[in-house]
Amino acid sequence: MGLYPVMAKLPAGLLRRVCDTMQTLSIPSGTAVFDERQPCRGFPFVLDGAIRVVKVSAGGRELPLYRVRAGESCIITSSCLLGHADYNARGVSEGPTKLALLPRQLFDEMLGEPAFRDFVFSLFSERVAELMQLVEEVAFRKLDQRLAALLLGKGRVVYATHQQLADELGSVREMVSRLLKGFAEQGLVRLGREQVEVLDAAGLRRVASVT
Repeated sequence: MGLYPVMAKLPAGLLRRVCDTMQTLSIPSGTAVFDERQPCRGFPFVLDGAIRVVKVSAGGRELPLYRVRAGESCIITSSCLLGHADYNARGVSEGPTKLALLPRQLFDEMLGEPAFRDFVFSLFSERVAELMQLVEEVAFRKLDQRLAALLLGKGRVVYATHQQLADELGSVREMVSRLLKGFAEQGLVRLGREQVEVLDAAGLRRVASVT
């Protein structure tokens, strides 16, 4: 558990119980780790891989909320545990993922330890800031701006399908494909099989920054 320094701050007896009780799970890529209206089984520590947390519409479209990587944890899970509620989002493993699952009873007990409580609520603070940025992106920026910014953030060559890019933007493949074709016609990118090469980063930055 070296990825989580907060564990070293727990009392020795509690830490032993945590290590003896936690369940380690190896999850294949693309597996639903949790889903909407499912009960929360415990507090996950991500040891390897990542979980992509999304909100799914009635029509099946996904809006990505955030990713939980090794050394982090999931605030929706924390919220469900604190509120004794079911999940209200879906979590899907990105690549082979390894978790250590802390049972609900021990989570409740560990909240009595100041270091662990601070760890949990610091996660809330960080994620809320990210979600506020997401709300701003979705509400106030056009899809072409968001797509340009996404491509710029992934490097010179983006290895992804149009569907994967659409999923990250909470859009549909047809709209993203149309915008990418437009970018290619402007000489901003070159489209290949499951990849997009950025040819004119300055041009994409202009698209991303238009208000």
